Amino acid sequence: MATVNITAESFGPTIENNDIVLVDFWASWCQPCVRFAPTFEAASEKHDDVVFAKVDTEAEQQLAAEANITSIPTLMAFREKVLVFAQPGALNASQLDEVLAAVKGLDMADVHAQVAKQQAEAN
Repeated sequence: MATVNITAESFGPTIENNDIVLVDFWASWCQPCVRFAPTFEAASEKHDDVVFAKVDTEAEQQLAAEANITSIPTLMAFREKVLVFAQPGALNASQLDEVLAAVKGLDMADVHAQVAKQQAEAN
């Protein structure tokens, strides 16, 4: 599966309607972003069970602000609508594969229970 570009309008539906979404926040002027792009694209071809999405932080400044992006590239992984990974910095291919394996291997019943507990404690 190729990468898809998402916007503020398509971000929510993309997260809501897919089991695993990996989001790359990037900008064309960012050299680490440009160097990471082929790695991200290659991974998208290997993992057809994951949506690989890109957010251009220049075009989507409001979305980047709402996602608290302070450094690019920043990679975020969502599983079953829950943010389960967020890290600034470009990864190499093996590191990206490790992140994907970890996200796929999560016990989501436990993750959802932890989220519910945190929300209850916050209220």
